[in-house]
This record gives sequence, C-alpha cells and structure tokens, in this order.
Amino acid sequence: MVVNNPYIWGTGRRKSATARVRVKAGSGKFLVNGLEFEKFFVTDDSRRQATMPLQVTESRNNYDIWVNVDGGGITGQAGAVSLGIARALCIDNENFERALRDNGLMTRDSREVERKKYGRHKARRSTQFSKR
Repeated sequence: MVVNNPYIWGTGRRKSATARVRVKAGSGKFLVNGLEFEKFFVTDDSRRQATMPLQVTESRNNYDIWVNVDGGGITGQAGAVSLGIARALCIDNENFERALRDNGLMTRDSREVERKKYGRHKARRSTQFSKR
C-alpha cells in the first residue's frame, strides 16, 4: 500500500549545523524548531540568508515550511536552512534549479573550522616573539 505523502524533504548543512527541512504547498507558514521564523532568526542578515531560495524563486507565500535545525551558531544554522529549502524546492519543481544554481544556493559551503595545533595559541596564531 502506497501512501501519498504531501511533504518534500531537504537536508542542509553548513559548518557544524544541520537542518532538516519539510516543505508543503500552502500559504507561507514558516516554523523553525517550533518557533515562528522571526522569533528564531532575530537578525536581518540571518533572515535574509535563510529565505534566499524563496526570494529567488518568488515563492515565499506558496509553501508551508517546517525546519528542525541543530548544531552550530546562528550563521551556520541560517546557511543550513537555506540549503535545505533550496534542495526541497528543486525536488518539487525542476524549473527552480537553474535560478537557484545561478545564485549559488545549491552548493554546500564546505568551509569548516581549522583545528587548533599544539604549541600555538589558536590554529595558526603563534607565540609572541621575544628578542631577549
């Protein structure tokens, strides 16, 4: 027996953040970890980053979106949500892929934090040179 599932899933990752995005045709409801979108992402920059795929495809009020995001900070979580939404929108409508790819929203940002090395203050910062 096959059940018709109305949801489209997309997974996004950035830095150490992971977002599981569920998209369904609807009226524009947007929940992140059970909170309203504006209450979860409080800065304009993070809101803009997270909703970029919806702005590019001009479909902000055409989908209901539920997101579970975990790990990292606000910037990483916003990037993860953006990638998850972009992947889900591409599954729903293949015509969106060209616009999303042209704006760089379909590529995972693979930059990670470099590890700290022993004998150094941080990953690359060395001790201060002392002449005497």
